[in-house]
Amino acid sequence: MFRFIRNYLKSNLNKRKSDNSSSKKNSLINGYCPEDSEEIKMGNSFFGLSLVEENSHCRMKKRRVGLFWMVTVAALFLSGGEFCGGAAAAEPFRIQLVDQENQWPVPLMQLKTVDNVSYVTDNAGVIAFNEPDLMGKEVWFDISGHGYGVSADGFGYRGVRLKPVPGETAIVKVERQMIAQRVGRLTGSGLLAESQKCGLYPEWRDTGVLGCDSVQTALYQGKVFWAWGDTSLANYPLGIFHTSAAVTELPTYEKPFPAQPPLMPYFELFRDGEEIPCGVAPMPGEGPTWLSGMLTLKNAQGNEKLCAVYSKIKEFLTPYEKGLCVWSDEKKQFERVRVIWERSSEQPMRLFPEGHPVYWKDEKGKDWILFGDPLPRLKCPASYEAWLDTNSWEKIESPMALPDAENPEQQVRLHSGSMQWSGYLKRWVGIFVQNGGNPSELGEVWYTEAESPFGPWSPAIKILTHQRYTFYNPRLHPELVPADSPYLLFEGTYSKQFSSEPVATPRWDYNQVLYRLDLEDVKSKRSKE
Repeated sequence: MFRFIRNYLKSNLNKRKSDNSSSKKNSLINGYCPEDSEEIKMGNSFFGLSLVEENSHCRMKKRRVGLFWMVTVAALFLSGGEFCGGAAAAEPFRIQLVDQENQWPVPLMQLKTVDNVSYVTDNAGVIAFNEPDLMGKEVWFDISGHGYGVSADGFGYRGVRLKPVPGETAIVKVERQMIAQRVGRLTGSGLLAESQKCGLYPEWRDTGVLGCDSVQTALYQGKVFWAWGDTSLANYPLGIFHTSAAVTELPTYEKPFPAQPPLMPYFELFRDGEEIPCGVAPMPGEGPTWLSGMLTLKNAQGNEKLCAVYSKIKEFLTPYEKGLCVWSDEKKQFERVRVIWERSSEQPMRLFPEGHPVYWKDEKGKDWILFGDPLPRLKCPASYEAWLDTNSWEKIESPMALPDAENPEQQVRLHSGSMQWSGYLKRWVGIFVQNGGNPSELGEVWYTEAESPFGPWSPAIKILTHQRYTFYNPRLHPELVPADSPYLLFEGTYSKQFSSEPVATPRWDYNQVLYRLDLEDVKSKRSKE
């Protein structure tokens, strides 16, 4: 069909060129009519031919040129560029990577050709391959992925040889080499981009956010409230620096939060009047606003308050003011309620109710909030008034390192993380990033557990690894799973920052990635030690 259009246009234009060359009236060159100085923006014909036959027809030139280009561009687009003499575009060759154990799609896997063209699987484990020079030929793909891979061949290469054919699909099985299972990317753009190139998930729409820093979550007014740090948008390198936020429906047994790929989280982001994601913590003062220790508390009247500690940042990672803020339902943003510390006062920085809070009841039945990152560092009574009163904040001593379960003489230094109560194990569990890990300085994630939130904590087990890539501030999500769930869900910030990796992973870098940890897998690992 498209070749017919192409040939028809060519023959028609060649005929017009022949007719026009014999006409002395034809003085139109390159889309310019001497009797009418208005310029035809599209210029001359695609084939270097005149588009208007003679000067007397100058009044019709726009209509003819517009019609010609509408047909030509449409035919060129749909024919995949045959007018230019290139190879015809075709339906992509779909490559899907799956876990050989459970057949789940594996996101964040990299495939690379011999000439170093790289592809990364989306949340459905899919790559849309459509390289004209390699279609129909045998192609070698190196395969790599944080914690997943394939066996090496006789020369040490780890990959697969495929023959890409338009419209066909290849399933490649990979082996999970760590305890945690990757569920997918929670934030950013193009969560299912590769799949959509193959015609899958046409109804899916991204949020408009390209990337964001670490998360805080809390249950508020019957929903899950999410808040992220510095957030990037498509329209300019400088995006949102006063915390972006969203809500999601509270998961139920009938409608649980997705715990296996493909991950498709439906966030209701807070947006401005132009429907663009916006900041929700515009505290007075220069620099970004970061939130931490977000939680819900009731005041003396029984009203629910969404609370957080805020930090104002002027230099890189350096706060100059810290205080307390509370969410305003009317304004749909956090408002400052108290300044606690200012660098200009020259007072030493005090301990704040930051990190990821958990609720705890002591042996006398009193309710407390424990704040830690990952293990408890501060506690205060579980009321809004107590949270406002710095005199009610009590310091807690927790270990800064734990022994390695495989090598007890080795100490694993704690960096950041979170903890929760596991109704399945009837124990407190915690995950944390190792400070000074290997192969990633801040990308090795460990697990520990205890009967009490104050310890003693068990020797740590490594559950997740990253190859020269950072995965900081991992956050457990007890609000997303049933209390007696046999698995945990946690996310962290996937970023090349603070790592030795020179190249950012397209779409994935500086975003939140969700993992699943089956507690029976942890038991099995511990029993082997």
